[in-house]
Amino acid sequence: MVFKIFGSKLSPLASRQLTSAAMILLGGLLLLVMLLFIHIIQGQTDINIGTTLNAIVAPDENLAAHNIVRLMRLPRAAIAVITGAAWGIAGALLQTVTRNPLASSSTLGINAGAYFAVAATGIFAPDWFARSPVLVALTGGLLAAGLTYAIAAGVQVSPIRLTLSGVAVSLALASFTALLQVFYENQTTGLFFWGAGSLLQTDWSNSAYAFPRVAISAGLALLMSQSLDVLLLGDDMARSLGQRVQLTRLSGTAIAVFLAAVAVSVVGPIGFIGLVAPHLVRLMGCRPHALLLPGSAIWGAVVLVAADIFAQSVKTNLSEIPVGTVIPLVGAPFLIGLVRKTANLDGSKGRTVLASSHRPSRRFSYPLLLGTAIVALAVALLAGLVWGGITLNPSQILDTFLGGGTALSQKVIFNLRLPRLLVAIFAGASLAVSGLLLQGVVRNAIAGPEIVGITSGAGLGAMCVLVLMPNPPVEAVAIAAFVGAFVAFAAVCLLAWRDGLSPASLALVGIAVSAFCSSGINLLVVMAKLRVAQALVWLSGSTYAREWVDLWRLIAWPLVLLPIAWIFSRWLDLMALGDDVPRLVGIPLQKARGILLTIAVALAAAAVSTVGTISFVGLIAPHAARILVGTNHRKLVPFAAILGALLVAISDTIGRVVLAPKEIPAGLVVAAIGTPYFLWLLWQTRGKMA
Repeated sequence: MVFKIFGSKLSPLASRQLTSAAMILLGGLLLLVMLLFIHIIQGQTDINIGTTLNAIVAPDENLAAHNIVRLMRLPRAAIAVITGAAWGIAGALLQTVTRNPLASSSTLGINAGAYFAVAATGIFAPDWFARSPVLVALTGGLLAAGLTYAIAAGVQVSPIRLTLSGVAVSLALASFTALLQVFYENQTTGLFFWGAGSLLQTDWSNSAYAFPRVAISAGLALLMSQSLDVLLLGDDMARSLGQRVQLTRLSGTAIAVFLAAVAVSVVGPIGFIGLVAPHLVRLMGCRPHALLLPGSAIWGAVVLVAADIFAQSVKTNLSEIPVGTVIPLVGAPFLIGLVRKTANLDGSKGRTVLASSHRPSRRFSYPLLLGTAIVALAVALLAGLVWGGITLNPSQILDTFLGGGTALSQKVIFNLRLPRLLVAIFAGASLAVSGLLLQGVVRNAIAGPEIVGITSGAGLGAMCVLVLMPNPPVEAVAIAAFVGAFVAFAAVCLLAWRDGLSPASLALVGIAVSAFCSSGINLLVVMAKLRVAQALVWLSGSTYAREWVDLWRLIAWPLVLLPIAWIFSRWLDLMALGDDVPRLVGIPLQKARGILLTIAVALAAAAVSTVGTISFVGLIAPHAARILVGTNHRKLVPFAAILGALLVAISDTIGRVVLAPKEIPAGLVVAAIGTPYFLWLLWQTRGKMA
């Protein structure tokens, strides 16, 4: 119901609603004031309340405690309020213009785009960033949002389609950012901590920069309140009331992206605030935008200030824990609850939502394509044995395999190159088939181990061991990663279960669990003072120094599970036709999904526990296989396995050779190869995803 808040006389019901809303907003302000007081008196330097108050009302520049309060704590509190309000308003706007309860600057890729733009300009054009950080972040955010909308085929789309598109864009941009961090380690020394979202301030410059921009944008958003209310009535009704629907959507999106860009430019990308704050306000009864927007600003600030209080209360040897690592610990469970309460997320009602319309090549037969792929894999294996810090020719390699060769060639081939290449091959095959199975079960083109929590769960398990054990054995890290992957995915299935596993709920809950685990990884890295570069290498995926023992630990899983996946893969052909068809032919749908998901998780967990979190293989290889051989999963399983093995093997060789003797993690090479293809693929499949 739309009613005017100012001007005309209100009905008794509207008057009660307005009074209740005013109390909610006033309560939020009082809570914010209380939290700000706690925030200001908190810190690693003990300063009593009296000194803090004196520093505010009667400052003495000669007292160190007063300077700490006025130049560090007060600016930190102020920037928390400003950026929290910015993200809260941005989230409310995005949820309205997209009519998507899951929309926010983080779930639509805006934060990731702004972060990437800031990182790239900081390396290649630092003068641009120094001149206008908001313009840089705004450009990145707008491009990311535009790509997300384009992939999802417009703004009037289902929550699952838009949210998965945003997550996919975020994943692609995050891979580019990680590449920059590895290639330009000196220029991005503080980028990891800033990228986790840090409120640490040393003066008032950021607050002075951000406040007028946020205030003006918030004012413009308030001026649109009535138009936004009308927009929620539906396009046809809005047009009949004289609403310019597309202009309203475009204006709301532009303001939201600008607010997010301002916030990212001063404190880094902090997620979930724009998702949580507007829903909290709506749950309290503030639905008209004249109340929703200021309420989202207030409660966005409350959420961020409260999170920063918690972050500072965790004692470490470092100066601070980035608040961005704390927010997802609350935001991810909130998203899970929202998904469980949101009915018909994809609106598919059992129809296929997998973008599998690629027709197989008519020029070549399947045996010829499969044989060519096997030959290409053999060539990649030979190239990996030939090239490296020491180049060997094929005759030396042949002599060595026949029992001859020099001691050096034997060591290089059998101790260094061959085991890591075989690990790369089997890990790539496992990840590719895992992604293929997940895409078939979830019935979505961009499902994969990265989307449904497997990869981040494995990473969290491994990081727990690295933190708790000073010098953990490799086996302990591998086991912890394996267990972490299964626990994370079990949590996804349990939380997504509502009379069965809905593909839409499974994907969205997986996104939330992934964010939760990623936050835990960042928190552990910071708290344990692990070297950032070392942590990034493992989290990026690396085959460095993999030995025969790693191969024996990995190889049993694909050798056993790949044939089983091939046997059960015919179920996926039927699942692609919807939920009713498998039941009609006597397949127990939920049992079939459980078996296929267990195989997928086991394959991905085995690979990640051995080589780290290599992304994109489980997304790219299945799609490339579909383009070449079609949608018959009996053909797809072996072909996707070979393509995945080929991709990781080539990436391992490139990573060893390009900057030798320095190595680039294979996962980052995969990202460099796969991200452009992945973005192209998302563009090609726009409108076909749900």
